[in-house]
Amino acid sequence: MKSANYITREGYLTLDRELKYLWKEERPRVTQAVSDAAALGDRSENAEYIYGKRRLREIDRRVRFLSKRLESLTIVDPDPRQEGKVFFGAWVKLEDENGNLQVYRIVGADEFAPKKNWISINSPVARALIGHKVDDEISVMTPNGTAFYYIVAISYQALT
Repeated sequence: MKSANYITREGYLTLDRELKYLWKEERPRVTQAVSDAAALGDRSENAEYIYGKRRLREIDRRVRFLSKRLESLTIVDPDPRQEGKVFFGAWVKLEDENGNLQVYRIVGADEFAPKKNWISINSPVARALIGHKVDDEISVMTPNGTAFYYIVAISYQALT
């Protein structure tokens, strides 16, 4: 399955802020530090110079990646017609077979965050949820077999 290049508006803005920070704040600061370290003389044993050059390469690599990635992403805003069904950007409350409740948000691959329970649109759980409504049962293939979940709530605003 081809990976979707979707992102929420807040995810896009987060990546854009990171790009601007790296380019306008961190890169000039590190460049100045490298320049100052180079002025001290022998660069072969100058840890500040060596570390600074390495950090500049990391920054440049991330800036190139973010610049290209932001161009290829499609921002998806919730549409009022989506209410009641699971689509990209939705918060979904699920109940497993043991009665345990879990809330997930379906987001783009660039913004998934396991600690926040934000899952990628490309994940098996998200793919199983897309298009379903409250009270639907979904099944997800896991390494331990098939897991079943019931959709308890769907919202395009944060659920608790």
